[in-house]
Parts: sequence; C-alpha cells; structure tokens
Amino acid sequence: MDVLSRPAEEFVNDGTVEELWAVKAVDHAEVHFNLLCSVDPRLLRLTPYDDEIYEQFRRMFPDMNVQVINENELKSPEGKAKWRAYMEKFNRLEDYSYGTLLRANADEEFRPENAILVVRIQFWAIEIARNREGHNDSIRNKFRGSIASKDTE
Repeated sequence: MDVLSRPAEEFVNDGTVEELWAVKAVDHAEVHFNLLCSVDPRLLRLTPYDDEIYEQFRRMFPDMNVQVINENELKSPEGKAKWRAYMEKFNRLEDYSYGTLLRANADEEFRPENAILVVRIQFWAIEIARNREGHNDSIRNKFRGSIASKDTE
C-alpha cells in the first residue's frame, strides 16, 4: 500500500509491455483475417457466446453500420457510455477487455489506415455482426490469393 501513496510522476510506462501488447494485437488481427480468407464467415464462430453477443449487440445498437465503422461515433462520450453498458454484460468472459485491432472498413484488409483500437468485446460484437450479416463475405474472394502468396514468401 505504501507504493500507492507515492507521486504518479515516479511511475513510467514500460515500453516492453506496450511492444508485447502491440505484437499480440497484430498477431490476433492477422489470424482473424486469415480465417476470413479461408472459411465462410457465416459459419465462423469466434466465441462460444456468439449468439448472446450478437443478440445483445443488435438490441443495444440496432442501427449501427458495421460495414464501415465510424471511429468518432464509437469513441464519442455517448458511444463510450453505451459501449460500457454493453461490456458490463460480458465481463465474465476471459479477455473481454483486451485491446484489439478492428478493421474500420469490412471490405478492406488490415493495415494501419484501416485499423481501430477497440476492446475485445467490441471486436467480437462487430465481427460477429459482420459475419452474420454478410459484410465479411467478399474477403475470401478478394484476398485469398494474397494470403497464400504471403505464406510462400
């Protein structure tokens, strides 16, 4: 407890931890994108709770456009408050609050200009909706060859 009473200026972020997080987030993004290129997204299950995640998502965000995510709406004060209420329903899930990269535009691949940092439950909710609503269908045809060529390099 003594350490908690010390001035905040004495503590710094550990760059190694941030680098490890970034590597893990990029790895997760690549694995997810490779799955979309290999499997019919409508058949893909991201968690054992996909049905509940999707039902709650569409109940709380019935009009959200998951094709192209508006980061400003997602991270506005109103958006954050609504997402916080959504996330509370899933705090029992392991890793639900991990930082995760989400493609802003479902038709495009992961790249810095198309990546938004979100928490894992937001990623699951949006990607499950994209899968079920057909927004990820074009990925397999559009990028399958480019993934195969990266694997042979």
